[in-house]
Amino acid sequence: MEFQNLLITNQDRIQYITINRESKLNALNKATLAELHTAFFDAFNNPAVGGIILTGAGAKAFVAGADISEFADLAVDGGTALARNNQIEVFDQIANGSKPVLAAINGFALGGGLELAMACHIRVAAETAKMGTPEVTLGLIPGYGGTQRLPQLVGKGKALEMILTGDMINAADALYYGLVTHVVAPDALLEKAEELMKKILLRAPLALAAAIRSVNSGFNDGVNGFETEIEEFGKCFGTEDFKEGVAAFLGKRKAEFKGK
Repeated sequence: MEFQNLLITNQDRIQYITINRESKLNALNKATLAELHTAFFDAFNNPAVGGIILTGAGAKAFVAGADISEFADLAVDGGTALARNNQIEVFDQIANGSKPVLAAINGFALGGGLELAMACHIRVAAETAKMGTPEVTLGLIPGYGGTQRLPQLVGKGKALEMILTGDMINAADALYYGLVTHVVAPDALLEKAEELMKKILLRAPLALAAAIRSVNSGFNDGVNGFETEIEEFGKCFGTEDFKEGVAAFLGKRKAEFKGK
């Protein structure tokens, strides 16, 4: 598929998805969200792709928010459907994906943009990045999982402060509060993202997927995360990768995992 709002490139086993609406600060409109759904569906189902790095075009913005012009004519039913459909089709799709997704936050990550970054499994940021949830300034609240994922990452108190004030925080504060795991110079951002992803992709693919499912399960109401961990741990013993990992450890060599 040829995308109008995304740039897709591949290097080794890493797929790079770049939101390419620089003139609009990479804002999320309906078309871009639809393309993100398709791009991630394809990536998760492509055996040649081991992990995904998501970023924004240009130096100003990762994603500066949703395209507010598309909200103007919505009423209650339309707003509810917008949040539900996009949460399921894009944000939850990424968060529950079977392959690691890393957000390289190169600039503003606001509103839906921060929610998109939080749906990713790991976040790294440029020193110039700024993050926030300004929805209350529009008479709204975060609608793409932000009220749930932000407290999980930074704690309830800081999350409520960010959501209720609508204020932005800088990259250093985001690192302090655990919203991102690394902050680097802007020209080193993709290099850092690649360094992390390449290290992850040295590990067993089926174990990576099991780890993502197990961690996520601990945040799902009504799900016993410990039980999920036990089941996923047990399943690993039935994989060829487990046998290869043990053989490599005992043979004092690097493992060559096949994802089987």
